[in-house]
Amino acid sequence: MPVRVKSVLSILLFALLLSACGSKATETPASPSTETPTPAPTLTPTPSNPLAILVLPADMQKESSDLYQKTVYDLAEAAGYRFQVRNTLSPADVADATLKVVIALPPDPGLAALAAAAPQAQFLAINIPEVTAGGNVSVLSNSSDADNAAFLAGYTAAMLSADYKVGMIIPKDNPEAMRAFEAFSNGMTYYCGLCRPFYYVDWTFPQYIPIPSDEKESAYGAYADVLILQRKVDIIYVYRDVATPDLLTYIGTTGAMSISDTSPSPRPASFVMAMQPDVIQAIQKAWPNLTSGQGGAEVQSPLGLTDIDPALLTPGKQRDVEQVLQKLLDGQINPLQQ
Repeated sequence: MPVRVKSVLSILLFALLLSACGSKATETPASPSTETPTPAPTLTPTPSNPLAILVLPADMQKESSDLYQKTVYDLAEAAGYRFQVRNTLSPADVADATLKVVIALPPDPGLAALAAAAPQAQFLAINIPEVTAGGNVSVLSNSSDADNAAFLAGYTAAMLSADYKVGMIIPKDNPEAMRAFEAFSNGMTYYCGLCRPFYYVDWTFPQYIPIPSDEKESAYGAYADVLILQRKVDIIYVYRDVATPDLLTYIGTTGAMSISDTSPSPRPASFVMAMQPDVIQAIQKAWPNLTSGQGGAEVQSPLGLTDIDPALLTPGKQRDVEQVLQKLLDGQINPLQQ
């Protein structure tokens, strides 16, 4: 290789070595992050749903028990509440902070003391006479509108009587019962106007017979006989104060029909229907106040029909009676005015 070429190559090689031995460029360090690290999420337990408890007597008839349970269960489910049924209620039960509603039927589980121990809950006493409204305790009484009930009884009796021969058994010297008889008479007139029997009889209708307050219950049947045998009455409205199961049963044995404010069990023969406070509807109406924490109220029960014998009060006639009942409840009919 010529000397000149070697010299050139030597110079190039030397230059390359100098380049390789030079210091490396200094890298600028990355700036530290100014973002705060996000902590890992932690799961917080969700508080339990509010609790509603229904207290029923252990010996309640299954049909009634099922109806109460379904009513309160449906209300609780719609509101997102848990639901429990108890036969008794203890201080430990109401100590649950999630407890919000207690609905109790007789016998009294000691609601006054339990309610005082559970101010976070609202209590509704159903037909428990010894419990009074106040604080977080509301009450539903077992009283119905006697005038409306009597009017409806008179209307129904006139509808079912073959010849408008209807009557009423009342307690003697009882002003409320006498007013109920007036409403009973107006109900009959509302249905049939003059209500003149087709066959001539010695009596005008409706008839009534009073039972003295000191009379033995075992003798009540004799008063029914006066209406049925002497005055030819074929359907009797028995006022609540004298509507004993034995009397209603006896009327059924004679072939006459009966209507009452009480619900006898078992249902006597020829018993048309009972007219009682509609507790189920009252619970449904009271529920929004209970869940919103509004207590201390006296809850009114609208009148309702129970223990209907569909062979006597057929579905079509029942609808007719229910329409009149609704008019009474709406105030469209005054039971004490013809």
